[in-house]
Amino acid sequence: MSDQVQLGTRIDARIKEAVEKFCRAKGLKMNHFIERALLDRLEEIEDLEDVRRLRTEPTRPLADVLRDLKRDGLL
Repeated sequence: MSDQVQLGTRIDARIKEAVEKFCRAKGLKMNHFIERALLDRLEEIEDLEDVRRLRTEPTRPLADVLRDLKRDGLL
């Protein structure tokens, strides 16, 4: 990561306690854990958007796909 900034937010005290306990048990720095969790969530959202888009794309019959793979020497 490049520049770092401070992020302030209010969360349930039990969640903070659970995160602190988890990080202590795993030997993780809480800042790193939270940053990774945010990045993971953003990637999940992006993946979901990709799935939604892919569901609307036209499909091809399996027989056609297999024929093309064989023709191209990939099967």
